[in-house]
Amino acid sequence: MPPPTVEFKRRLRWADADAAGRLHFPRIFEIVEEAEGELLRGLGRPLDLRERTYDFPRVHVECQFRRVLALDAPFRLLFTVGKLGRTSIRYDYKVFDASEELAIEGTMTVVVMRDGRPVEIPPDLRVALEG
Repeated sequence: MPPPTVEFKRRLRWADADAAGRLHFPRIFEIVEEAEGELLRGLGRPLDLRERTYDFPRVHVECQFRRVLALDAPFRLLFTVGKLGRTSIRYDYKVFDASEELAIEGTMTVVVMRDGRPVEIPPDLRVALEG
C-alpha cells in the first residue's frame, strides 16, 4: 500500500510572493506545515485532538528550488510520508508548476518527543503513517 499522501492544488497568493512577484522562499515551509496538518487530519489525528503528551519538533528541512513560481500561478503540492525511523518521521514533498514541471522538492523530518526526550513513534501513529 502506498504511504499516506496529501495533494494541494492552488495558486500562488499575494501573501506568498516577494516584491518581484515570485514565491518568497520561507513561505514554502508554511505551506508544507499546512500539508502536514491535512495529512494528519486525514489519518484521524487532527491537530486539536493529537495527544498532548508528545511534541513533534522539526529537526531537519531541505528544499531545492528548480523553477520559479510566479504570483497567481497555479501549482500542485504532493506531501507524503517518506520514511519512518524509530523516533523520527521524514516527510517528502514536491511542488509542480502549471506545466507539471517539478518546481520545488524537499524533505522535513520531525522527531517524536516526550518530556524533552526522543521516544519511539507511538504504535497507533506508526500504523496510520505506514498506510
